[in-house]
Amino acid sequence: MDLSVRARIRAGDPEAFGALFDDYARGVYNHAFRLTGDWSVAEDVLSLTFLEAWRLRESVDLDGGSLRPWLLGVATNTARNIRRAARRHEAAVGRLPREEAFPDFAEELVGRIDDADRITRIRKALSRLRRPEREVVALCVWSGLDYATAARTLGVPVGTVRSRLSRARRKLHKFAATDPGADTGNSRRSHGQTVGDRGSAVRPPQEETR
Repeated sequence: MDLSVRARIRAGDPEAFGALFDDYARGVYNHAFRLTGDWSVAEDVLSLTFLEAWRLRESVDLDGGSLRPWLLGVATNTARNIRRAARRHEAAVGRLPREEAFPDFAEELVGRIDDADRITRIRKALSRLRRPEREVVALCVWSGLDYATAARTLGVPVGTVRSRLSRARRKLHKFAATDPGADTGNSRRSHGQTVGDRGSAVRPPQEETR
């Protein structure tokens, strides 16, 4: 993204923001799902990310390339905030008197999706990671950011990104060894597939890297 477009973003140009959304919405949406494991929550993260990006537009540097890493950083923080709010909500609900439970037919519907089992295995594996480890996996493995860019996105040293990713990979490999059917997501790098828009989606060779 050239200097003039960055300047337009900083100035709050609606057309420039529309182009920003068109270029990067899919990448932000996929990143949000990888962090949350829930399509509905990912939609919320997507919407809130661009609202927050509008609020933070004056923080965009005039010099630089693609704004994709910046947007992924905003999305990561947004997902964190949503998780905190969800935990507070769950804690509050947990204090309410229990009501009669009814069958959850949504689970039956999800089971009809071709890759539902695969999604479940991936979520199970990633749920065993600490949040910082899940974030570096999402940024470096899924979104393809290099260590330096991921470090700037998360606001941590490069060495921290390396160590978190190394720990995450060891844990995922250990999980795969104990569960042969587990798919930890690393296989996507070899054939370019991601868990995409409600069912299956194939990530292009370069996902919104402009």
